[in-house]
Amino acid sequence: MGGRAPLAAFFLPLALLTLVACSRAASGPVVTVHTASGDAVVAVELALTREAQERGLMYRTELAESAGMLFVFDREQERTFWMSSTPISLDIIYIRSDATIVSIASRTTPYSEKTIPSRGPARYVLEVPGGWAERHGAKPGDRLTLPQLAGARKPGD
Repeated sequence: MGGRAPLAAFFLPLALLTLVACSRAASGPVVTVHTASGDAVVAVELALTREAQERGLMYRTELAESAGMLFVFDREQERTFWMSSTPISLDIIYIRSDATIVSIASRTTPYSEKTIPSRGPARYVLEVPGGWAERHGAKPGDRLTLPQLAGARKPGD
């Protein structure tokens, strides 16, 4: 019986720390993609500044299934992205100002310098792990719920 107390003393704080970390992660910004097969939620990092947008997910060697990056631009226009210095495949989802999907570039090629066009005006871009859109049934025309972004981006950023 005396051997269990030290183990509990070790594992209880560890479990509490894990719960706190998970609750903090869940409190960050999320994007919900509303598809015919149901809603898919992605915890996102926001790329609001020019520097963050240029860096994007470069050099990342992994990305969790429910994680991504949301690029927020000042206005809707044709967009192009590329995969230079990005070692993992991504789905690049181009999104209109009205929060509908314009197009999806699926399973992009790591390190490619080939430009990937939006094929229509987009104000937002969501990057998620390669194959994510197919696994969740996301298609052009689907609606998204985006995080509250009012005041998050200053003109000229």
